[in-house]
Amino acid sequence: QVQLVESGGGLVQAGGSLRLSCAASGNIFSINVMGWYRQAPGKQRELVATITTGGNTNYADSVKGRFTISRDNAKNTMYLQMNSLKPEDTAVYYCNLKIVARSYWGQGTQVTVSS
Repeated sequence: QVQLVESGGGLVQAGGSLRLSCAASGNIFSINVMGWYRQAPGKQRELVATITTGGNTNYADSVKGRFTISRDNAKNTMYLQMNSLKPEDTAVYYCNLKIVARSYWGQGTQVTVSS
């Protein structure tokens, strides 16, 4: 079993920064893909960014240049540094871990950006 625990969400003014963390535990294989997704009220969950074990990253166009995804494989922890936040970034942010054909989700952390 795999457990994912997010932290770091909160309320911030537009233009501000937040750093999210996701700690993974359990049966984690060395090769996997971790990612951040978000879901705003009334909208579908969408990809924010992903990162492989080897450090290859992928970003949604809406966050390129503002968000940075990273991970510490030794600690099984992933991060999302969010800068220049906008009100449209307001959402519940979910941590995701993909191992082969299985996908695991965290409980989500709320990020609210005020204008």
